[in-house]
Amino acid sequence: MGVYEELKARGLLAQVTNEEVIREMINAGKATFYIGFDCTADSLTAGHFMALTLMKRLQMAGNKPIALIGGGTTMIGDPSGRTDMRKMLTKEDIDHNAECFKKQMSRFIEFGDGKARMVNNADWLLNLNYVELLRDVGACFSVNNMLRAECYKQRMEKGLSFLEFNYMIMQSYDFYHLFQHYGCNMQFGGDDQWSNMLGGTELIRRKLGKDAHCMTITLLTDSQGKKMGKTAGNAVWLDPNKTSPFEFYQYWRNVSDADVLKCVRMLTFLPLEQINEMDGWEGEQLNRAKEILAYELTKMVHGEEEAEKAQTAARALFSGGVSDENMPTTELSEADMTDGKIDVISLLAACNLVSSRSDGRRQIQGGGITVNDEKVSSIDLSFSADQLREGLHIRKGKKVHHKAILKS
Repeated sequence: MGVYEELKARGLLAQVTNEEVIREMINAGKATFYIGFDCTADSLTAGHFMALTLMKRLQMAGNKPIALIGGGTTMIGDPSGRTDMRKMLTKEDIDHNAECFKKQMSRFIEFGDGKARMVNNADWLLNLNYVELLRDVGACFSVNNMLRAECYKQRMEKGLSFLEFNYMIMQSYDFYHLFQHYGCNMQFGGDDQWSNMLGGTELIRRKLGKDAHCMTITLLTDSQGKKMGKTAGNAVWLDPNKTSPFEFYQYWRNVSDADVLKCVRMLTFLPLEQINEMDGWEGEQLNRAKEILAYELTKMVHGEEEAEKAQTAARALFSGGVSDENMPTTELSEADMTDGKIDVISLLAACNLVSSRSDGRRQIQGGGITVNDEKVSSIDLSFSADQLREGLHIRKGKKVHHKAILKS
């Protein structure tokens, strides 16, 4: 089985522009491809997993990845999948986030001469002259076609800013630039990016001729990846300082029965033969599949030692035993207290266990919060500094455990 056939078998492909050419190039290790990452935060999330593992699979087969850091496009903001405008970041924020991305990507992709390359589209986008850009590429884009694109349709009712309207042109220009300067002949992205990515293919064809179009192949991954990576309204980060290895493990350990085998197939590097044997698993066997998923992904991001620790701690919690070791912990300070106390909703928010105070009220009123083995029945409950010094064991639902303690 070639790597292209494996990608299909793992359910990673959604749409392609020229399947036969793509199959031949990828299987022969002749693709130079890019995936873009807009740096809107200082850490990648579990939602980026599919893109990162896809780059690794293709590199292992001899293809050359280009990790495109969106230092320029982040200043505009991608409207795809959005119902409102993204927060505007400063250039300093974007530069900092880009550096954080580089460190995390290096765990998945091997960079160096003749291997993977990392580029930042700020290096060419920020130097463009607006009038020259309009004259150079403006005529290649039909406004009518752009307005029919899915990435814009959902924004039209609430209002689409001219700033965001330019995103497709910017992303298309990225592919055009990478094709000319780095020999990039293929692009990957979520299927909600289809319109943006076809814009890049069309731009190259219009500017460089139909022969060039034969080498500009668009391949998209399933947007399932963008549905991953959030829990309780919060992102699941790859940075251990933002999401601990234990929390990261727990996130994947708690995926639904309906999704676990799909995630194992799409995200892990276990042999397909082994995964196919798991297709008939049900009941308690699915819990074993969740453990496999959580362990494999935690090992990939945080290393084998942290994965072992997280698995041991999680098994203790699932078996009814509670151990402080490796349990995610939030240290509070006197500044978090009011008159020597902290109310339960503020406590939950400080531990990132709820997304808002209203979410906290719903969790409590639904009977989903337990502190030190006692169910919280009132939103007016508070805890003293002395209680926090001893440590509070918070449980949300049946599976999420957290410890809060007051710094001495």
